[in-house]
Amino acid sequence: MSQLEILETPQPQLILQRADGSRIPLHPLWLRERCRSEASMDQRTGQRVYNPSDLAADLRITALQRPAAGKLTVTFSDGHVSQFEDSQLLAEAAMAPDSDGLPVRQAWTAELTELPEAVWSASPAPEALFDMVGKFLRYGFVILHDVPRVSQSLFSVAETFGFVRDTNFGRHFDVRSKPDANDLAYSSLFLDPHVDNPYREPSPGIQLLHCLVNETSGGLSTLVDGMACAAALKQRDAAAYRILSSTPVRFQFDDVDTQHIAWQPPLKLDEAGRFQAIHVSPRLDFVPLMAPAELDAFYAARRTLDRMLKAAEFEIRFRLGDGDLVMFDNRRLLHGRTSFDTREGERHLQGCYIDSDGPRSLYRVLNRQLQRERRAAE
Repeated sequence: MSQLEILETPQPQLILQRADGSRIPLHPLWLRERCRSEASMDQRTGQRVYNPSDLAADLRITALQRPAAGKLTVTFSDGHVSQFEDSQLLAEAAMAPDSDGLPVRQAWTAELTELPEAVWSASPAPEALFDMVGKFLRYGFVILHDVPRVSQSLFSVAETFGFVRDTNFGRHFDVRSKPDANDLAYSSLFLDPHVDNPYREPSPGIQLLHCLVNETSGGLSTLVDGMACAAALKQRDAAAYRILSSTPVRFQFDDVDTQHIAWQPPLKLDEAGRFQAIHVSPRLDFVPLMAPAELDAFYAARRTLDRMLKAAEFEIRFRLGDGDLVMFDNRRLLHGRTSFDTREGERHLQGCYIDSDGPRSLYRVLNRQLQRERRAAE
């Protein structure tokens, strides 16, 4: 277990002793920035009332005391005195760019036989809502049943998890076959696995699709975990993975009053080289002109990924029935559908987008609330 140790010589230092045996001194400025006193932080907002860059660059610790077990009093060279609890500093020291307080994302393939789902309620209990958002964050999607079959009722779901994002398709869009459609989604054709709006920057984080009526036997919804496919591609064809994560391609959408263009690599990695997002839409991508050998390599890599995305190994299929709603991460998952016959009846879905940070914030707030209630009950 990590712990804090006071060293008095040659000058006072606070040492973090990690569970693995490593030791690191806590920098005076790092400590001072975490002071929660009224002189340092607004107590209502939790925001600093000063600019830490205005502190002296040579700020030092001049005294360290323990007024009680698990508590610290730190005096700095500019005369400021801070009170800390060991638990606060240990929690801060454990934080890293990938420690965001969220469930670990669980990659999945077609072997995912138990789909993440729940029954929707207009006023879900905190525990039920926590379960829904937890499933979504782990798997990148959740299927909700019994959403009222009323036009635009998906907004009540969307606004529970975040804020609705307007696009050139409006605040919401109706997915059904219609003539003169400006997107192939508004047809009865088969749709390859794809993400929505890769031509926007940033592309919509989360999509909701609510089935108002489905009288067709076809039109099965398909989902593929882009994170799982990216990991498999990296293992099976490292060269293809490198090409697709380092070659920006142009995504473009044109309409009468709209032209969106964004350059994105098909596989987007974060600063640490971890999977961040997938940008694949076979109808919309245009690779820039490169040397023939480079283009040959890119097209081969794209073909390899495309075959994986369409393979039965990675794809799940399910039927959205009347009142079902699927919410999925548009930057992690690819979605599509099988074709359907409009002569069988109507298939009408309504969709909208919300940003990625909504469910993340909701999860943290609910987790904090439920932990507080558990502690009070003990």
